[in-house]
Amino acid sequence: MAELDNFSPLRGARGPGLGLNGPADPLWIQNSIMEEHVELWWFRDPEKSLLCYCVAVLLIVGCGLGGVGLLSTTTSVSSEWRLGAGTALCLLALGVLLKQLLSSAVQDMNCIRSRQRINMLKSGGLLDVLVVLITGTSLLICGGVLLRLALANDMPKPGQALNDMYISGVVMLAGGGVAVVGVGIYSVSVALLERTRQGRRFVDRVFSIFTISGHMDHQARRETTSSLANLI
Repeated sequence: MAELDNFSPLRGARGPGLGLNGPADPLWIQNSIMEEHVELWWFRDPEKSLLCYCVAVLLIVGCGLGGVGLLSTTTSVSSEWRLGAGTALCLLALGVLLKQLLSSAVQDMNCIRSRQRINMLKSGGLLDVLVVLITGTSLLICGGVLLRLALANDMPKPGQALNDMYISGVVMLAGGGVAVVGVGIYSVSVALLERTRQGRRFVDRVFSIFTISGHMDHQARRETTSSLANLI
């Protein structure tokens, strides 16, 4: 049976990393290593993770500073809407921050062994998308309410409290719209990339099967010719 281990087509059939026509594929080797270690599943698709992490940081900083700014400038004239909008912004920033801390804590404890849960909790996963979508929708709602209140009390003029309400509503609407549209573009892009990867994997598998089969046929013909020559 020792000859079977030295048979090159069998060695080549073990994976694309041991290709017949060239060196090992570094991407395949990396994926194989990540498949064996659960703690490395958190670091799949680093580009997506970095993008979602930067978006979370922007939301935390933007909502946090906006909320603190509104709360710190609260006066008796505009106390109600500033308190409401400022509190909402601070709560949104706190929610995004809690999600990031939760993911980091679960990752450090290494208490989850399920690929599905890791893909949901890691940065760039499903929970990140939901958090950004909820934050963007909340900003749209708050901005719409402020804008409607400002316009309902006559068109705001410079130097009045209504002008600050109008500007705050426009800014929150713009931020929420960018967040929601960004989530939509991100989801479509991820879906298209996933389909492309699946198609590429299928083509690679088919190509590997035909390559291995052709190599085995060539090897069998060569061994048959060698056997006939020995008989002669």
